[in-house]
Amino acid sequence: MAIIEAALAAAAARPLLSAAAVRGSATLSCAAYSTAGDIEDSAPPPRRSLLSRFRERRALAVTDITATEWCDKQMEFVLEHGKPERTQAMKAGSDRHAQLEQEVIERVDIAVRSAEESWAVKFMNFIVGTNQLLFNGLTRELPVIGVVEGSWMVGIIDELRMPVDGISFHPILVDTKTRFKATFPSEAQKRNGRLQLMCYKYLWDSLIAEKFPAENFFSYFHLNPDFLLSDDVKRYISSLGFNAQTFGDVLKYYKITCHTLSRSQEQLILRYELQEDHSLLEEYEFSYDDQWFKEQIQETLSFWLGARDPKFVTEEELWKCKFCKFAASCPKMACNSRC
Repeated sequence: MAIIEAALAAAAARPLLSAAAVRGSATLSCAAYSTAGDIEDSAPPPRRSLLSRFRERRALAVTDITATEWCDKQMEFVLEHGKPERTQAMKAGSDRHAQLEQEVIERVDIAVRSAEESWAVKFMNFIVGTNQLLFNGLTRELPVIGVVEGSWMVGIIDELRMPVDGISFHPILVDTKTRFKATFPSEAQKRNGRLQLMCYKYLWDSLIAEKFPAENFFSYFHLNPDFLLSDDVKRYISSLGFNAQTFGDVLKYYKITCHTLSRSQEQLILRYELQEDHSLLEEYEFSYDDQWFKEQIQETLSFWLGARDPKFVTEEELWKCKFCKFAASCPKMACNSRC
């Protein structure tokens, strides 16, 4: 199955803990950091929102949401200065996910020449993946897209599996995290993982239960439904048993497929593995919490839409700063050193 990794956003833990553990906000109280301008000073022109500056005509990725929940300020640094170099632990995590994918998916390289063809391949990947889920009971790395609280969002679900009872047709969403040391994840890490899986569930369930907003999709991403697919893409689609000439043809198959699927289960699973030998450290089950999820999304989007300034981590989660590559430039750390 072809997976085009020009990031979806660019083309367009068994203790059961309450999901209501909502992240608090931290504000700077250090007087040395506060400044006041003269009353005669003219107000600076309003800045464009981060969404319009960095995701214009593109979708937010689920990883954008979780990175913002982890630390607003770090997300702002990443957007304005670029991602820091990936650590060995990050690379090991990516390698493990690639290994898990290869256990059930055969990659095929497809040359695409437009955004329409890139999306066409993603939609076909979704169709193939869901067929694999229904017939084999398991699929991985499944691309999903939808509108969440008014904003387009994309993600790649780690794993979907069918219940082993053979009765329920509601798939279970699973996400696997890797850890460098044989330690249990913190509550902050679990909370972030819960938000990620809830994003995936919301996107999956929306595709199943709601009519895909095709016109909004074409307009927002500047896509042409009548775009004629190249011979390479048409051959790939034909090899899967479908006949499509245009991007709109592929979208029709996609929408039909969505209507044949079932909503996912309310129980979600986070798995934590040791990077060294892939042994299971913890399997954490929790329930989807719609109210908590929407509150988190609204809080995150208020940052992206420019409705509020970025917040800093709480005092209880200040340990995160030890692992942040931008700590030396962060006003929060400068304030702490002066106070």
